[in-house]
Amino acid sequence: MAHTFVLVHGAWHGGWCWRRVADRLRGDGHTVFTPTLTGLGERAHLLQSGIDLATHVADIANVMRWERLSEVVLCGHSYGGFVISGVPEEMPALIRSIVFLDAFLPENGDTILKLTGPAIQDAIRTALQRGDFGVPPRPAEAFGVNEADRDWVDNLCVPQPIGTFTSPIALNGARERHRTQNLHSRQRLPQSEL
Repeated sequence: MAHTFVLVHGAWHGGWCWRRVADRLRGDGHTVFTPTLTGLGERAHLLQSGIDLATHVADIANVMRWERLSEVVLCGHSYGGFVISGVPEEMPALIRSIVFLDAFLPENGDTILKLTGPAIQDAIRTALQRGDFGVPPRPAEAFGVNEADRDWVDNLCVPQPIGTFTSPIALNGARERHRTQNLHSRQRLPQSEL
């Protein structure tokens, strides 16, 4: 059975990071969307003050709305877990299931600043003190990216809009009404679970 996937990237990345996964899914007959969030990837020229988590939730909701999607398997990686947690609040009827792939699983009111580790917290606080619009990317090596792909990832990562790390998520339980799957990168989701 073919599914419709919307794959949401993590911080500092863009839709480009899903290229290999999307190719495999499309090769299996699935429909796949890999949108890039505002201010990142090929949309880095849009980085400005005011981009926050709500902006990124709207990015994904708008893809689903304008592409007339339904029965979506919504998958987020890392920071993308915040985004895919917010999307069901906007359009719950369009989502079939939600997959958290090595992703944050926030509760109402959480922020990346609250949930992340000390190194990223320090980078966020430093960017805030300087008045920067974005937080500089971490090196691919810090994420455990294999050595062969590190240059590719380092060359394409850009600063993350700072408001996406500091704005709290507003959740009212819509996510919990969907079937969710929390995976780590070494796990594989069985076809029957999609």
